[in-house]
Amino acid sequence: MTITEVRSERLTTSKAMVQAIDLEMERDERVIYLGEDVGMYGGIFSSTTGLLDKYGPSRVLDTPISESAFIGLAIGAATEGMRPIAELMFSDFMGVCLDQIYNHMAKIGFESGGNVKVPMVLTMAVGGGYSDGAQHSQCLWGTFAHLPGMKIVVPSNPYDAKGLMTAAIRDDNPVVYMFHKGVMGLPWMAKNPRSIADVPAEAYEVPIGTANLAREGTDVTVVTISLSVHHCLDVAEALAPQGISVEVIDLRSLVPLDRHAILQSVAKTGRLVVVDEDYLSFGMSGEVAATITDADPSLLKAPVVRVGNPDVPVPYAHALEYAILPRPDRIEAAIRMVVGA
Repeated sequence: MTITEVRSERLTTSKAMVQAIDLEMERDERVIYLGEDVGMYGGIFSSTTGLLDKYGPSRVLDTPISESAFIGLAIGAATEGMRPIAELMFSDFMGVCLDQIYNHMAKIGFESGGNVKVPMVLTMAVGGGYSDGAQHSQCLWGTFAHLPGMKIVVPSNPYDAKGLMTAAIRDDNPVVYMFHKGVMGLPWMAKNPRSIADVPAEAYEVPIGTANLAREGTDVTVVTISLSVHHCLDVAEALAPQGISVEVIDLRSLVPLDRHAILQSVAKTGRLVVVDEDYLSFGMSGEVAATITDADPSLLKAPVVRVGNPDVPVPYAHALEYAILPRPDRIEAAIRMVVGA
């Protein structure tokens, strides 16, 4: 192997996440993982497979079903010099432990004038499409992003999943790491060809707060995140032969938000579609649109079009669930509307 060669492995998103955690646990004994079913079971979305066997129960802790207790434990451990990763399992469960997350994890650094750091990662599964019901299918990253004091990262592919996890673990601030079930590459879920990719074998960081240009285009900018990146890329590929050139921006992080990337792209295309699997009101889609209107509305050749979940609980019935999610048909209709096609 020459100096310029980089070893890589073909990994699913879930395996890329685990590899990042493994490398950091190997590098730094202060890194621990705790949560429900993260030990012998390996995480219900394979987020910790193999870690218990390698590091033992003192560093991979199966916890009781008491989110407030084990997230509180992680916060205390972080303030005392550990670098814990706590898995909430589903973002929907934030309701039972929001006091720990927002009034403690997010605020301790501010309240101490920066003298007490909380270097922890809070992980959770998000997203619908699998008939998991109203209490297991929300994204809610807009809710977390609305609460100051936490960085919010949402990978869409294996490379970013590993790099963002490494960056999150090494960050001295609390980081919320949200992974969509549909990008994990698990065999019992709907197949997503982009959820498997070549990933460098060594540790690396993807900078938190930097968006990725997933596809270049000239006619319209589509800003999105997580599983919706894949839907948008599918639509962009389908529209290209019809003469519609779609630029796709994968935000990767909501906090910090890469407003420069959004403005730079819209300055080129003059049109903006925002696709978000979170709720339409008071969330990411409005914030991205405001990034343009606050800076320079004259960049726009047409009104911004937003595609998101309507403000209703996510239905259990598969047909109803698909009707509210930002699926490719809704994305294509939005793009055609904004370009006048």
